[in-house]
Parts: sequence; C-alpha cells; structure tokens
Amino acid sequence: MATVRICVCGDESTGKSSLIASLVKDVFVANKIQSVLPQITIPPTIGTPENVTTTIVDTSARPQDRNTLRKEIRKSNVILLVYSDHYSYERVALFWMPYFRSLGVNVPVVLCANKSDLTGDGNTAQIVDDEILPVMHEFREIDSCIRTSAREHRNVNEVFFLCQKAVTHPIAPLFDYKEGNLKPACVSALKRIFYLSDKDQDGYLGDQEMHEFQAKSFERPLSPEDLENIKVTVSKMSPGADTSKGVDLAGFLRLNKMYAEKGRHETIWIILRKHHYTDSLSLEDSFLHPKFDVPEYASAELSPAGYRFFVDLFLLFDKDNDGGLNDEELAALFRPTPGLPQSWMDASFPSSTVRNEAGHITLQGWLAQWSMTTFLEPKTTLEYLAYLGFEASNPKETTTSALKVTKARKRRRRPGRVERNVVLCYVLGGAGAGKSSLLDAFLNRPFDALHRPTIKPRRAVNSVELQGGKQCYLILEELGELEPAILENRARLDACDLICYTYDSSDPDSFSHIVNLRTSFPQLDDLPSIYVALKADKDKTTQRCEAQPDVYTSSLMMPTPLHVSVTWNSISELFVALAEAATNPSTGFPKSEEPPPDMTSLYVALGAAACAGLAALIIWRRSTSSS
Repeated sequence: MATVRICVCGDESTGKSSLIASLVKDVFVANKIQSVLPQITIPPTIGTPENVTTTIVDTSARPQDRNTLRKEIRKSNVILLVYSDHYSYERVALFWMPYFRSLGVNVPVVLCANKSDLTGDGNTAQIVDDEILPVMHEFREIDSCIRTSAREHRNVNEVFFLCQKAVTHPIAPLFDYKEGNLKPACVSALKRIFYLSDKDQDGYLGDQEMHEFQAKSFERPLSPEDLENIKVTVSKMSPGADTSKGVDLAGFLRLNKMYAEKGRHETIWIILRKHHYTDSLSLEDSFLHPKFDVPEYASAELSPAGYRFFVDLFLLFDKDNDGGLNDEELAALFRPTPGLPQSWMDASFPSSTVRNEAGHITLQGWLAQWSMTTFLEPKTTLEYLAYLGFEASNPKETTTSALKVTKARKRRRRPGRVERNVVLCYVLGGAGAGKSSLLDAFLNRPFDALHRPTIKPRRAVNSVELQGGKQCYLILEELGELEPAILENRARLDACDLICYTYDSSDPDSFSHIVNLRTSFPQLDDLPSIYVALKADKDKTTQRCEAQPDVYTSSLMMPTPLHVSVTWNSISELFVALAEAATNPSTGFPKSEEPPPDMTSLYVALGAAACAGLAALIIWRRSTSSS
C-alpha cells in the first residue's frame, strides 16, 4: 500500500490534537493549540512500516462538523478512536462504534485510552480486563488498543504505529476473535509454508530447517536461545508434544495462533509475505505467472535446474523406495498445490505416461509428464514450480530459470537436426487402425485385443534414445473425434513436429482414410511425415484404394510404409524412427526424383581454362612490348 490514511476521532477534549502535535514535535505542546489541526503527511523515510506514506487527519466531534467528519471517516484506511475518561469511554460503545457501522465503513479501529498520566498507571492488566476487552469482544472491528499520554509522550509513536500496522498487517484476514482460532485461509497458507519448510518431509521442522525458515522469513539468524524458547513455548501449549525432533505442524499452527492472540500478527504477515502471499492470502499472481514468452516456431522445455528439481522431488516423496509414486505419495507431493493440474486430470493421469507393474508413475514417467506439460502449456509448469517451492540458485531469478526456450525452427525442409529435446507427433489413421494400441505399446503396456474407440484426444509421452545415445521425449497424440477441428487449426499444426500416418494392413478399407485425409487437409503437406502399416502380424490384404500404399508413397517420393506390429519386440524401433524424423524434419519430406547434378568438375574445368587464358594473355603482352 502506498499510503495509510488515519482518521483521528473521539469526543471533544480527549486529546486528539495533542496526540498528533506530540507525534510531530516529539514533545508535548503545552500551549493552547487550535481545536482541529490541519492534515499532515509523514513520508516513509521517518520509519513507517512497510515503507508507506502516512496521512493523519484530525477531526471535530461537534454536531456542526458532522458532515466533514463523515467524509473523512469514509476516506480513511484506519480509525484512531480516542477516549480519556469514563464518560468518553462509555461513548465508545454507545455512540462512536455504532456510528462507524451506520456509515458502512469496513476499516480497522485502534482504541486509544489517552491522558493516562491523569489516571495513574494503576493495574494495567486489570484495566485491560475491565475496560478494553469487553468493548473489543463486542466490536470485532477494533483491531488493537493502547494507553497513551501526550503530556508525558508515552506511547505516542506506538499508537500511530499500531494504526499503520492495522492497515499493513491486518488481523481480520488471519484471526477470528469470535471463534478464537486462525481463519481457514490463514491455516491453509501456513500449512503450505510448513510443508515446503519441512525439507526432509519427516513431519517436523528440525533445528536446521528452523534456521532456514528463520533466515528466509526474517532475514536474520535464529539464536540457540530463541530456538529453545520456541520449543519450550510449543511444549507448554501442547503438553506431551515431543519437541526433540523439532516443531510439528500442530505446534507450528499453535505458535502462530499465539502471535495473533497477543497482537503480534505482524509476525504472521512477515512469514506470509516472504512466501509470496497477498493481503487476501492468495499467492501473488506475478509469482505464479511470471512473464515467459515462447516465440513463434519455438518451444519450451525444462532446463537442467528444472529437471533436477523434479528428480529431487520424486526421490523425496518415494518413501518406500519402490521406484514409483503411489496414491498416498502423490497426494503428499501435491499437498502444497491446488491438486493435480487440470490437464493431467483431463488426460486421466497417470495413464498418459510410464508406470510400473503396480500402476504407479515411475521417475521416467514423472519426468516425461513434466516435459510434455512444459512443451504444451509452460505456464502450468511455472505455476506448479511456484506451488511446489522451486527456488532458483540466483535469488534475483524467478521460476522461469527452471525452463528454457528452444531455437525457433522456421524451415523444416532444411537439412539438419532441430535444437529441441521434446517433440510432438500426431498419430492419424482410420478407426480401428491400431492407434490406441500403438500408444499403449509406447508406454510398455500389454496388448489388449479389445477395440475401444477413442472419443477425445489422447496423449502418451515417453523418453526415446536416439542414435548416438542422446535422449529426447516423444509425445504421441491421437486426435479422436476432434481430428478435423485440430487439423484445421493452424496453431496446432505449427506446434506439431511430425505426422505419423497409420493404417491396418489387414483391413482393405483402412488406407483410404489417409488418402481422403490428405485430400481434405492439403496443409498436412507442410509437415514431415512417416507412413506406418500396423497389425503386420496379420495377413496383409489388398487395399481398396486408387493406389496401393507402396505405389502411393512412391508417387509422393516418400519411403514406403514401415510394417510393424505392437506384438513384436521390434516395435521400439518405430518409436526411434519417429523421434529421429521429428528431430530431423527434412528426412520426412519427399525426395527429388534425381539428385541435383554435381557441378564441381565443371567448375574446376572452367576455372583451369580461365587461368590458362589469362596466362597466355600476359605472355603475349610482354612479348609485344619487348619488340
């Protein structure tokens, strides 16, 4: 917040103007001052919290000034309500608080018992119990209370600091006085902070984790005495709690509840804001969605730091060390987030990637899934990196350091490998061609002879080892009933690296779908492609088509279809061929009938003749000049 506007209210002669003058002059002003002081502005350099500018407005309680009073109250961010004796104290509950409510304002109120030098110190605890607590319980908008003396300059700076703090560190979003508990949104935020701070996921913030939490939240070290005091405090609040391992979640929440009850809610706000929470207890939009642009024809991938983060996350939550994340482990991993990304649920995760025999996602599948998510929707990856606690090695960097942008590929027909490690291949073909079985085989799933029509698009992602040992992630996508709409979408085609045309070599009507597809969507010719004859383990049949597949592809100057079966072990060679074609797109286009003639010898002959002619000319000129 740029400015905190304080409206000072209260009955006449309670010392409102004296409090303001004492703050400005830093001493009590004994001489008679004007009844209502002009508005003053205190710049942030004086030491206001959160580096804000503070405006203080004095008001009059006289009936003839009520209109001005009403306007100033409605413009304020916080109200400082001053009383000084029993009569003005009674007026707090009988007039002032109901009056604020009647105006419909929703701002915190700081209650100030001024002129404490006249009443003596008395028993402060008794005064709080008898005077202040009853009115605070009746009016929840009262944020805090304090006793002051303008004459003795007692708590003058503090009362205005409380007003500033009521705006910059409001108690209302954190604590429910009526219930006596932290509010659900606050509890949710603190739980997430606890989970992220529990680096070893043992359920406790150990000594080292407490030191790291202190350094991150408060930017200062935690002394051994302070750490011990925290443990003692937690033990007193939770009799029987074992603090030898550290502070557990229940103790962490009770500790913060105590801060709220004792008026130290700025401590909670410091913790929340250091972990990127806003005043509404949601994560900052700039933290969840940092600026990250992917140029046309380029793509997004995980950087080495991003892959390392997801590897460490997997290993941390694989508690039984079985190489897979079961449902409980996945739930624990995604606890600091809103849950699985929507796109994962739409794709029936984890069926979209590699799982072990128990059906649990493996490390290979986990990295493949995030590689696919980053390729298709990098903003989702950035959002979850923030939720899951990714921290860049350089404090000045954001979660975008976990991603990188590939070099744009503009000319697919140009020879050479594209500089990307994640590629997308659309698997096209008629109904029953075997596309779903091909995706299952890609994920090492057993063959299922039962045909299930694909309605909505389905993706499968896995790593493939290219020639030379380099790894890449290949995304295979069958388009289902959305095939025509997707193929008409220019942006979806631009994102695609390869088309895999498939047909059932045992079905005479299967190949015609490919022919019709290429006729209906001529834009497919702009993409590299491979033709694949599936179900090669069955008897090959003649296709009812204008040309048989081998003749058809030869007429296009393309390689003849690869004949494969998902029941053969050699099916893995097809995935390597797809990945190679996607990373070397020029190999997926038609070849010229004849290679261009080699003109090198002609150029050499012409060059030699030119040199000989030049030499003859020089010799002739010399002989002519000498004669």
